[in-house]
Amino acid sequence: MINRRFFFEQCRGALFGGSLKQKQIDGLTAILDEWERHHARKDDRWLAYALGTTHHETARTMQPIHEYGARSYFHWRYDIKGGNPALARRLGNVTPGDGVLFRGRGYVQLTGRANYAKMGAFFRVDLTRDEAAADAVLEPGLAGRIMFAGMENGLFTGKKFADYFNLDAEDWRSARRIINGMDRADLLADYARAYYAAISYTTA
Repeated sequence: MINRRFFFEQCRGALFGGSLKQKQIDGLTAILDEWERHHARKDDRWLAYALGTTHHETARTMQPIHEYGARSYFHWRYDIKGGNPALARRLGNVTPGDGVLFRGRGYVQLTGRANYAKMGAFFRVDLTRDEAAADAVLEPGLAGRIMFAGMENGLFTGKKFADYFNLDAEDWRSARRIINGMDRADLLADYARAYYAAISYTTA
C-alpha cells in the first residue's frame, strides 16, 4: 500500500503550494484507491503520469469536472454545425447538439460522442443517451476507471502508458501523446515527476 501520509505531505509542498483543500484530498484519495484496487502491481510511473494529467486537466481541483467554457464555445469548437466541422467529425459529433452534449468531462476531459460511446461500451454503461447519462463521467469512481482504462489501453489516442514507461523507456514528456498530442508536455512531465517522487511504500 502507498504510504498516504508521506504522499500527501510531499504533494502538499511540491504541487499545491503548501496547502491542500479537502476536495483535493478526496480526489487524490479516490485515484489512489482505484489504483490500489485494480492496478497496484503495475508500473508506479503510470500512476504518477495519470495524477499529473489529472492535476492539469482539472485545474488542480483533483475532481472530475466539466471542461471550462460557455455552451456557445462548445458549439463552435466541437459541433458539426459549429466552426470546426472537421474536428467534430473526428470526435464523432455528427448530430447537431453533440458539441455541447459531449464536451469534456472527468479527470481527463473525455470529449466527443465517439469517445463517450467507446468508454460506455468498455464499461457497459450508456453514456450517450442524454446529458444526464454523459454526466456519469463526473462520478469519481467511473472517472477514475475511464482514466486508467484509456491511458493503459490506448483508448484515447492510440498511445498508451507502456509506450513511454517500460523496462527500457521513461519518457515523461512524450507520454502527453496518450491524451492530447504534445500540448503542455513539459508542464505535464514536471507534474508527473513530482507525483512519482511522492509515491512511497515505506511505513509511516
